Amino acid sequence: MDAHDLITRNAAEVVTEDEVEELAADPEGKRAYVGYEPSGVLHIGHMLGANKLIDLQEAGMEVVILLADVHAYLNGKGTFAEIRDTAERMQEQFVAYGLDEEKTEFRLGSEFQFDEEYVLDLHALELETTLSRAERAMSEIGSGDSVTVSQAVYPLMQALDIEYLDIDLAVGGMEQRKVHMLARDTLPSVDYESPTCLHTPLISELSTGIGKMSSSSGVTISMEDSTEDIEEKVNGAFCPAGEVDPDPTDDGEERNNPVLEIFEYHVFPRFDEVVVERPEEYGGDLEYDSYEELEADFASGELHPADAKPTLARYLDELIEPGRAKLREQRN
Repeated sequence: MDAHDLITRNAAEVVTEDEVEELAADPEGKRAYVGYEPSGVLHIGHMLGANKLIDLQEAGMEVVILLADVHAYLNGKGTFAEIRDTAERMQEQFVAYGLDEEKTEFRLGSEFQFDEEYVLDLHALELETTLSRAERAMSEIGSGDSVTVSQAVYPLMQALDIEYLDIDLAVGGMEQRKVHMLARDTLPSVDYESPTCLHTPLISELSTGIGKMSSSSGVTISMEDSTEDIEEKVNGAFCPAGEVDPDPTDDGEERNNPVLEIFEYHVFPRFDEVVVERPEEYGGDLEYDSYEELEADFASGELHPADAKPTLARYLDELIEPGRAKLREQRN
């Protein structure tokens, strides 16, 4: 797989394709980043981002993970001491999950966000950005809650982080798209370049296929899950036989097949081959070198959910086990 294919594999969107092609033509030494509020335990959203960063490392790019302690503080996630302790534990989990420690730069936002130059640039962005424009970039806005000043400043800091970390490619889930578009719109106003952006897909809620899988609601998967937990969650997942694109609900809500999504975005990027183990009386084992082959068999009925689900649980468990072991070590 060439650099362009690795960079764009499983991307929901790149902004812009011409800019990504330019990066892919000479990826060595180029820097990509993703930012996370320290939350203690990696969940499936962190893992999806990490899979993308592993692709970028394989393509030759340098990878930066911003463990955003100041952002977490602005979002009411604890004291700085608590948040920094959490960030240290998350760093170890990312490495356990598979990121190359020597090629991954971990940064705390507080290392540079209190510097005078950064603060002055932040104020300059504030002068150039209306409150309504900043609010539109916040995924938390729209819940009906009152907006705090910190929430309005938060996306401007995310935009500025891209410049101060010397980033060539900003990576995030589709929920980060509005923030990245804000960065592309506003950074030139303070004489910085617009960043190239890559957005990863969102995995649907496991039990219903509706909306986004979230660590705060519904059923999700994290490094805290035991083998038995993963098996139970995957076995209960929404996965109608033969339906790659399930019909909407009676209320018109869009639904997806989260079992297939996890195969596509989590399993196949990390394994060269996926083997579905079946008794000979049911046709014997199935072997897949690509997600497209597995999807085709699922759509035709050759691969039944009763075989797909335990296979998915087995591969997910293998991916999560090193991080789960790291969590046990941290807690002991």
